[in-house]
Amino acid sequence: MDSKTLNVLEYPKILERLAGFCDFSASMELARGLDPTDSYDLAVSRLAETTEARKLLSIQDASIGAAHDVRPAADLAARNGVLDPHALLDVKSTLISCRELKKTFEKKEDEYPRLALIADGLPDTHGIVDAITRVLSDRGEVLDSASPTLADIRRKLKTAHDRLMSRLQKYVTDTKTVSMLQEPIITQRDGRYVIPLRAEFKGRIKSIIHDQSSSGATLFVEPLPVVEANNEIRELQLAERDEERRILAEVSSIVGAHASEIKYGVENLAVLDLAFAKAKYGEELKASEPMIHELKVESSKLKEQKPATFNLPTLKLIQARHPLLDSDAVVPIDVDPREGTRAIVITGPNTGGKTVSLKTVGLLVVMAQSGLHVPAQSGSELPFFKSVYADIGDEQSIEQSLSTFSGHITNIIRILKKIDHRSLVIFDELGSGTDPQEGAAIARAILSHLLDTNCMTLVATHYPELKTFAHSTDGVVNASLEFDIKTLRPTFKLTIGLPGRSNALAIAQKLGLPQSIIESARAEINPLDLRADKLLDDIRKERNRTSREREKLEKARVRLEKQTLELEKRLEKIEDERRETLAKARAEGELEVAVLKRNIDSLKSQLKKASQPLQAIKAIEAEMEKMEEKVEQPVERLTSNVERSTSNTALKLGERVTVGTLNAEGVVTALGESDAEVQIGTIRVRAKMSDLARVSKLQVEGQKPKVESRKLSNLQPSTLNVKTSPGMEMDLRGLMSEDALDKMERYLEQAYLAGLPWVRIIHGKGTGKLRQAVREALKGHAYVKSFEEGGHTEGGEGVTVVKLNAN
Repeated sequence: MDSKTLNVLEYPKILERLAGFCDFSASMELARGLDPTDSYDLAVSRLAETTEARKLLSIQDASIGAAHDVRPAADLAARNGVLDPHALLDVKSTLISCRELKKTFEKKEDEYPRLALIADGLPDTHGIVDAITRVLSDRGEVLDSASPTLADIRRKLKTAHDRLMSRLQKYVTDTKTVSMLQEPIITQRDGRYVIPLRAEFKGRIKSIIHDQSSSGATLFVEPLPVVEANNEIRELQLAERDEERRILAEVSSIVGAHASEIKYGVENLAVLDLAFAKAKYGEELKASEPMIHELKVESSKLKEQKPATFNLPTLKLIQARHPLLDSDAVVPIDVDPREGTRAIVITGPNTGGKTVSLKTVGLLVVMAQSGLHVPAQSGSELPFFKSVYADIGDEQSIEQSLSTFSGHITNIIRILKKIDHRSLVIFDELGSGTDPQEGAAIARAILSHLLDTNCMTLVATHYPELKTFAHSTDGVVNASLEFDIKTLRPTFKLTIGLPGRSNALAIAQKLGLPQSIIESARAEINPLDLRADKLLDDIRKERNRTSREREKLEKARVRLEKQTLELEKRLEKIEDERRETLAKARAEGELEVAVLKRNIDSLKSQLKKASQPLQAIKAIEAEMEKMEEKVEQPVERLTSNVERSTSNTALKLGERVTVGTLNAEGVVTALGESDAEVQIGTIRVRAKMSDLARVSKLQVEGQKPKVESRKLSNLQPSTLNVKTSPGMEMDLRGLMSEDALDKMERYLEQAYLAGLPWVRIIHGKGTGKLRQAVREALKGHAYVKSFEEGGHTEGGEGVTVVKLNAN
């Protein structure tokens, strides 16, 4: 790409912002040198990398971690150099980051193929991480365990140091010598331990003078009796240093043996970090991936085609924003000319946004071909250009020295020599800076030449001749930036298909120029031009009105869809609550009927044994059958005028359901035509479909409807010992042991009398005291057949499942 054009478009500022999202120096270097590619396949690959990175970052927080650019350290190690501890720690953290990223993408290779391909080039650790960990602490200190020799040296050094300190301590505590010291302390000079002797007592203590204070009042002396001890410490320190260097050299040699792979891995790590940086920058810009289209027409055939029949790939930018401007303040533009457009001529007032619009298009093209997502709505499309050229002479450009006519023409000549049908050319104020008539003629001639070249062209101008040229020439379209006459300010809105109209007379009148002068000036203008301006104004007003109405209708449509969806959800929730409440009540009734039936069977057995007539039970059985028929009636779903046409789907394997007769939740493990198998904790039961209800996330509120199956008044409780089920579980959490055991005793009695086969006691985990008390009470209990700890899905050790004796 043309370097001057990139500077004019302020692309280096984009790269500097991109570099700010990089995590280490190697990727920052890549970001600052990221040039737009002239290879279509590479551009597509770069955009795909950015898209994959944005998808990954939206799911998890991925980064290169604590990686560093360790290429210089690897080079030094390869030349048999010795790396310092901090350099080795950088190598370690970098290799750990590479290892983690490599593992991440090995698991997600199908989901992120391009990023996984980059991660495949990251280096293996080759035992380097373990070797560094073995000898260095996280603070960069060589560990005692790095070698037996080092451990022995440091042990001796500590002993010698303690012995020396003990001897020097006598000088600072002995009443005979302490008065001679400036301070009762032990300090160091030139690596040797000394004491601060007052100058007037020089010679009183036989010693070697190593230093004195700036005032000369204090001498730092080493008493002769400790000279050998100091010498020993110094020798051990030197031995320690040499051993540490030997250890570091040994580890550095391992790094040097894999230096090439490490450097290659750092380069791949930088590419991966750059992909993450592009993704983060795209998020900040609220950007989207553009579709880019390659132009596949041989240049030898271009001259054979008429301009009107030669179509470039689609240029379509929706709500495009300049990436360097504040996204909350900038006015987005739509650039969506009709098919076959090869040139757009933009007109409008000064400071109206023409230059920004040109730069926006050029910059977005360059960003897309660099693999960056562009600040525009999803669905934007761009042609792929082999080259981009721009001549923009505004005050924001670094080309200010070329803002004169000669400067512009010099740059235009340079550009015209390089362009072809695969180029994008952007000219700001084409033909300006000279006589208007001649400038307009040159501008038309240059634009005609660009059309003959079949390149894509964007031109900003004030010349009315170019408006006419655009209107009458195939492949060229007018565009304009609007101006608000009421506020005398530009709106920065780009309109494709309409040229800008002159607002000079309206502005002058608004600012207070005498009406007589306004009328005189209007008389000098061609009536056809005035009529054209009036027509343009009417068209623009009608277009704006239509646009506003369309926006209102769109907002109303979105609002209506949202309200309809909310209403459907609300009705769905109400219906689910109704059906769940009725199903729960019916399930309770079924459970009571089942318990009653069991008790009747037990009573019949007892009467047979006692040789008693069974007539008393027949009436109860008939009444129970009626109740059972009512209970088994299905709960129908109510219909509403907004209910969807689709019916409830059947139960599926793995769904969580409530077994009404047991008042317990479980998971469907097998399905039959009219029944299903449900796993409840460690127990599997078969239940009728009518007994099962999906577990709803909604909280059922309000009073449960009464179900006739619960009305047992017609039965004869004096004859039958029928008890209402207390439910399949009881929660004791939060109770003291004594209160909990009392509550459990009452519950077990009710469950036993109700004929429940098993129940769940919830006591929680906590300290385990309540669990122990519960299980001690269950041992040998009259109603309890056996008990066991709850399964993994039932609450584990926080629950005890109790199997009850048959009633």
